[in-house]
Amino acid sequence: MNFEPDLKQYTMCSVLGSCFSDRAVVFLGKHNKSGNLVAMKNFNLDSMSKTDCQLIQDEIYNTRQLMHPNLIPYVTSFLDKSQLYVVFPLMGYGSCRDLLRNHFVEGLPETVIAFVLKDVLQGLEYIHNKGLVHRAIKAGHILIRADGHASLSGLRSMCPIDKRSNLHSLPLQSANNLNWSSPEMLEQNLLGYNEKSDIYSIGITSCELANGFVPFAETDTTFMLTQKVKGLIPHLLDCTTCYPYEDNAADNGYQSEETIGVNATPVSNVYTRMFTEEFHNLVELCCQRDPESRPSASNLLAHTFTKQVKRVNVKVTDLLRPAVPLLKTNVAEISDDLASIGGMSQQLSDLDLLTYAWDFDLNDIVPTL
Repeated sequence: MNFEPDLKQYTMCSVLGSCFSDRAVVFLGKHNKSGNLVAMKNFNLDSMSKTDCQLIQDEIYNTRQLMHPNLIPYVTSFLDKSQLYVVFPLMGYGSCRDLLRNHFVEGLPETVIAFVLKDVLQGLEYIHNKGLVHRAIKAGHILIRADGHASLSGLRSMCPIDKRSNLHSLPLQSANNLNWSSPEMLEQNLLGYNEKSDIYSIGITSCELANGFVPFAETDTTFMLTQKVKGLIPHLLDCTTCYPYEDNAADNGYQSEETIGVNATPVSNVYTRMFTEEFHNLVELCCQRDPESRPSASNLLAHTFTKQVKRVNVKVTDLLRPAVPLLKTNVAEISDDLASIGGMSQQLSDLDLLTYAWDFDLNDIVPTL
């Protein structure tokens, strides 16, 4: 499909969210010729610094250079006066962070996580084989298509690595990614870090997907850093790792029960649920303090936990209910006239979709519409 780099070829139907420190808007758009729905990021370059422009350029370049079914694909980008538009395919379910906040506050089903991790690891394996480090893996950068498959985004932070020497610098705008970052990346010592730092982030993201919040949520940054450097390994929270009436959450990299979670709300099923031994093992392997002890993305694809998806006879979309994907059929009745945005907003609200962040960058900004 040829998506022309011309604003006149698209109709912007409604706002999906914002990104880039709330300075860029993400629109739900429609390609006029094909009728396909797209996500359009709109940057006002007049308000961007030189560093900001470099980050935007890096995202476009990296996305254009990499082509894999489990990486966010590049559609097109173009300028309209001082406005830059970057077009991506519409991801029907938004990000995993959206799903956690809107539908699965106590964590995604384990089977869904297995499917998601398999897709993410396939994309990560491709990135590492290209000699690149992602450096920003988290639930907010895992987008779920309408068919239930996952695509990895956040490619702006990627960096090439020389096999003869490790990386030492932190990515730009890394402040919101510290909870997912590996100990060696945060430590900033002479040894540096390599692609195994992404594997650590896979372990942290697995905890985030399973528990509904990231380890060290609402924890002081200095304390989080020291605990990681000391070798503390975050765990999945279930009846095998947490016990009633005992405040052992801090030993697992979490706050106490009273302040557990992103919004300081207790997890009600933590004492009754049980994750499989294979899932626990995968997380522990990924979160090893020594980078050399962590498996590669290829090793994790051969792990029992991710291989189980071949034996599961179920659709991911069925397991994601009551979440509903945003599809062409959902908005077919919406007029191309922007005067109808009010009606569009009400219909999307009924579908529980307006809170989708569509955050492809590092800033973790979720708008209130």
